[in-house]
Amino acid sequence: MPAERTPLRARMTARAVDEPHRTASPLELLFDLTLVVAVAAATAELAHSIEDGHLADGVVPFLEVFFAIWWAWMNFTWFASSYATDDVAYRLLTMVQMGGVLVIAAGIPEAAKHSDFRWVALGYVIMRLALVAQWLRAAAEDPTRRRTALRYAIGIAVAQVGWVLSLVLTGGPNPPVFLVLVVLELSVPLWAERTYPTNWHPHHIAERYGLFTLILLGESVLAATRGVQNALAAGEFSGSLLVVAGAGLVLLFALWWFYFQHPAGECLSQRRNQSYRWGYGHYGVFASLAALGAGLEVAVQTGHEMEVSPVTVGYSVSVPAAAFIVLLWAVHKPIEVDRVIHPALILCAGAVLAVVPLTAEQIGVPAVVVVTAAVCSLVAVVAGQPVGSSPGVTKPHS
Repeated sequence: MPAERTPLRARMTARAVDEPHRTASPLELLFDLTLVVAVAAATAELAHSIEDGHLADGVVPFLEVFFAIWWAWMNFTWFASSYATDDVAYRLLTMVQMGGVLVIAAGIPEAAKHSDFRWVALGYVIMRLALVAQWLRAAAEDPTRRRTALRYAIGIAVAQVGWVLSLVLTGGPNPPVFLVLVVLELSVPLWAERTYPTNWHPHHIAERYGLFTLILLGESVLAATRGVQNALAAGEFSGSLLVVAGAGLVLLFALWWFYFQHPAGECLSQRRNQSYRWGYGHYGVFASLAALGAGLEVAVQTGHEMEVSPVTVGYSVSVPAAAFIVLLWAVHKPIEVDRVIHPALILCAGAVLAVVPLTAEQIGVPAVVVVTAAVCSLVAVVAGQPVGSSPGVTKPHS
């Protein structure tokens, strides 16, 4: 059959919330690929901060830049779930947003090293203004949700004015001002959706979040590989490198297992009112997964001399892993009907991961990574057991 032509113009109306076989489009997948560049840049700069013994100085810029990446992705994803027309105009505006991501990626090194956020801010504003244009189009072509779309457009535009003024007046994201603007950005959907909720598709949203998780897992693999390459280039091939690399792979596999243990699509369809907590909570889930890549990149290089202490390296791996499992459990708890994992297990796992790096001077960084991987693997396996059962025991049918 001949391929369908992309329409020059299609009416932008709300898509059905129960649209069958709704999956991510090729355009959405292409958009995600641009994020790979930005996330890789942010992860690499955080790894450099850890290596140089400046972890505290690197964390805040990392979280700020990652917010710009995540929030722009979030808004594109939820808008596309409701209004993706896939005509020429929609595709071109999406391309503009992709260009904004690449500008952000280009500006990340300067932001991390010199606190120069001009290019990051420019890329962010480009993305957001392109989304304003999308919302204005939705307002013009979907009368039922016109007020909602206009609120989105106005709220996003006001926030961009705030970011630009902050940059001009203070030269960068002053922490208190940054937090105020973040609250403003996060408040826009809450305010806009009060009039007439948009028709986001729960299974589509769950798939999109899963795809972003896979991107971040891939970035962690890439970061760890960079660390192995650096170690080999320095002639530091050793048993410790093999242990950390192997345990790191097990760790990432366990976190993948844990995330995809319980698909969220059906739960979101039953509890749409919990979507904000679930969607916003993923900032911490995603940021911790990206930070883990930086930690692994440094951990595999522990065989050669670095400015950072073993305890700090251990924490750069265990803390992101602990944050991932605790936050993922927290965001899924409100939407899942039956919890299959007791909170005590999550809290105990987090406590173990918080303490183990303190012994890094005695047992070594490789052992810390091994313990972290073992704890996360246990959580992943137990989380998959049927309610009321234990590993290896199948719950009988009634």
